[in-house]
Amino acid sequence: MPSLTLDKEMLEQLRRIMNAVEQILPKPTPVICWSESHAANWRRRGDGGYLEPVPEIEAFHLDDLLGIDEQKQLVEQNTQQFLAGLPANNTLLWGARGTGKSSLVRALLHRYAPQGLRVIQVDKDDLVYLPAIVDEIKRQPYRFILFSDDVSFETGESSYKMLKSALDGSVYAPPENVLIYVTSNRRHLVPEYESDNRGAMLVNNEIHHGEAVEEKISLSGRFGLWVGFHPFSQDQFLEVARQWVERLCEQNNHESGWNEAACKAAIQWTRKKGDGSGRIALQFANNWVGSMLLQQKNKKPAKANQKTKL
Repeated sequence: MPSLTLDKEMLEQLRRIMNAVEQILPKPTPVICWSESHAANWRRRGDGGYLEPVPEIEAFHLDDLLGIDEQKQLVEQNTQQFLAGLPANNTLLWGARGTGKSSLVRALLHRYAPQGLRVIQVDKDDLVYLPAIVDEIKRQPYRFILFSDDVSFETGESSYKMLKSALDGSVYAPPENVLIYVTSNRRHLVPEYESDNRGAMLVNNEIHHGEAVEEKISLSGRFGLWVGFHPFSQDQFLEVARQWVERLCEQNNHESGWNEAACKAAIQWTRKKGDGSGRIALQFANNWVGSMLLQQKNKKPAKANQKTKL
């Protein structure tokens, strides 16, 4: 009988030990079914990482991106070439914040996923794992965009060197079913300083200063396609805001809410935000149309109560 009790105690201890070990063991790597999953994120784990499927993608359509028709045409055509197995370029989308750079990539995925487009988002610091990421997808019958959002580097970073090598193809080059799309607020992906424009002046003991500047901008030069997203003028902002207000009113079966009051309110909105981008125009339209619809909704019960009293 005592031995039976001891066995029970030992079993309970073993159970607790196994539970504790299970907590610290890495979770099984998810297996992605690319026919069902159209996007994934690279997750770092230990000395490597794994691809984690994204269950839902932001429902942005190309038609939702207003005021950037030229940029959409350039990037969409490059993506179509890629999907058709034709020559296409790695792409740098650079410029002002809130102008639709990352939303454009997601909108392309939404449109072209049925044609085999897939997107893998990779954080800037994880670009050192590009070879491992590519190894997992190079034999898949799909076309992959490796997408890194809001990127900037200090020269010499390991991720900087890996991306430069991948774009150049000198040491490591992605296979033909992979392109790299990067967004950045910086045209050259690295900080630029006043001292960069001092020509042959001796700056920080750098004798061949021009060579140092060339090295700093050499990464951006390896992208075959540059697409600039520039700040909106006030007229452009108001036009985009008007289109969003009218679209949201139509979606909610409400008469057009764009008028002189809306125009003035939109200008005031940009002054408070300190920005007049497409993102800010959408935020204004959500606020303006939402407040109108709420007022309309609150008026209906009041009228119903009056009829009841009569």
